[in-house]
Amino acid sequence: MSSYKTEIRDNMRIEWDVPITMDDGLVLRADVFRPVAEGKYPAIMSYGPYGKGLAFQEGYKTAWEIMAREFPDAVSGTSNKYQNWEVVDPEKWVPHGYAVVRVDSRGAGRSPGFLCHGDARENKDFHDCIEWAAVQPWCSGKIGLNGISYYASNQWKAAAMQPPHLAAICVWEGWADNYRDSTHHGGIICVFRKNWQDMQVKTVQHGVGERGSRSPLTGELACGPETLSDEELIKNREDMWANLSKNTLDGPYYRERSGDLSKVKVPLLSAANWGGQGLHPRGNFEGFMHAASEHKWLEAHGGSHWAPFYTDYGVGLQKRFFDYFLKGQQNGWDKQPKVQLLIRHVHDSNGREKFVLRHENEWPIARTQWTNFYLDGANLTLGTAKNNSIKTITYDAMGDGVTFSMPPMDKETEITGPAALKLFVSSTTADADLFVILRVFDPQNKEVLFQGALDPKTPVAQGWLRASHRKLDKAKSLPYRPYHTHDENQPLTPGEVVELDIEIWPTCIVVPKGYRIALTIKGKDYDHGLSAASLSNMKNPMSGCGPFMHDDPDDRPPDIFGGNVTLHFGPQYPAAMLLPVVPAKV
Repeated sequence: MSSYKTEIRDNMRIEWDVPITMDDGLVLRADVFRPVAEGKYPAIMSYGPYGKGLAFQEGYKTAWEIMAREFPDAVSGTSNKYQNWEVVDPEKWVPHGYAVVRVDSRGAGRSPGFLCHGDARENKDFHDCIEWAAVQPWCSGKIGLNGISYYASNQWKAAAMQPPHLAAICVWEGWADNYRDSTHHGGIICVFRKNWQDMQVKTVQHGVGERGSRSPLTGELACGPETLSDEELIKNREDMWANLSKNTLDGPYYRERSGDLSKVKVPLLSAANWGGQGLHPRGNFEGFMHAASEHKWLEAHGGSHWAPFYTDYGVGLQKRFFDYFLKGQQNGWDKQPKVQLLIRHVHDSNGREKFVLRHENEWPIARTQWTNFYLDGANLTLGTAKNNSIKTITYDAMGDGVTFSMPPMDKETEITGPAALKLFVSSTTADADLFVILRVFDPQNKEVLFQGALDPKTPVAQGWLRASHRKLDKAKSLPYRPYHTHDENQPLTPGEVVELDIEIWPTCIVVPKGYRIALTIKGKDYDHGLSAASLSNMKNPMSGCGPFMHDDPDDRPPDIFGGNVTLHFGPQYPAAMLLPVVPAKV
């Protein structure tokens, strides 16, 4: 299929299934939306596996309905006919003087080939698509990348390849480190990727053909004109879960699928979600801190994973950024503070979380009062005074664990930034998985839950560590962000005490007077115990961790991860949680 269709529709010139030939001869397919008037326009590009012919409303029905109900501005000013999951709406960008290019990645949607996520071949394809778009007669030669999650994370890798015509990237809730941010939290495998491939990728693999959806705009099959057998489809895709399960340590497999931030030099806007525990905040903070770009900005927000990107707030921020770097508009972006945060407060009188816009000049915030809260094993409390009483607490290594609590706050207190936990632990077996949860309780001792990126009821923050992965990279570790090498297993000797430094992903919450902060340490994923939530694109109900669970039986065999874990306290074992207490601006 070498030809493609061009039409003028809804005040846009649209080219469907434009061929882009890769260096190995394979032809990818892209949809191009641009202004009707002839001219040269900067382009906003996305490249990914979700099928450009699959409508947001069909493929992600419940997510769409929630967004339309709770954020009406996200679906206003547009017919919504061209909406796709996690990429920009052309009707909001083309009238603003941009071309929008959507590419189905190799093996997905209308693009044939072997489906393998984030490998060197896919990264090279993305690089070449950028350079292809830049030399088209309708393009000004400046390309910007924009999109959420998959369409964000692959921007780190594309930018690290330094394509000459890449002018700016907007990484909206996208992981940077494939191992630490995405597949193995603290060395524990996350089952999300297994379910994700089943629910969101295999369903739009090229060759699904007649068994898949049709584009409501073109009538064409979203997964290409050919229909392959199940056996052929399996042969045409990587067995990702097998590779994740086999590669238990960090190494070449994950480095190939991670962005080398030291080579990212293009102007960037990195947007994180406070509620993205499990996938969507860590890479954005790490990317902002460690990218080599001279011009870089960080934004952090709350709410669902998809809606803020499409709201007036999100689109307005993106347009200001790209207008400056792709169009050269002197719109004041160069004076934009380096960090823009929507500071999260507990629920208002209407039951919704409150967010207050605030600008900072750096991350972590320079005026942070890094405060150690010591764990008292005798009283199950958290306090700033060191605990001198010798005590141990033993719990079921795969059970509910133990909770430590601060007294009620005597004044409003803001916690914004990364956190860390130091524990001294022994086990009756050769390994142990530690799940740590930062929580907030109201004066009636009811836990305050927050809208997560996917799960509507989440705690404030979480962290994870497999004890055998406790080895630290001393050069990369920071007091508030331990960095584990994950390059070797160091089994426990039963009964022997080891020191563990556990990373707690960045968060933000203003805790009211009379409320209290608590820390739970347990041997399994957090569960709020309330009714679970569901999304049509997620395999299992969500009860506090969203889809980011760590319950694969092959990864956590009871003979190794069962038994008992003992926490040790006292002068020799100064267990403490380091929190980023942020005072008000003077």
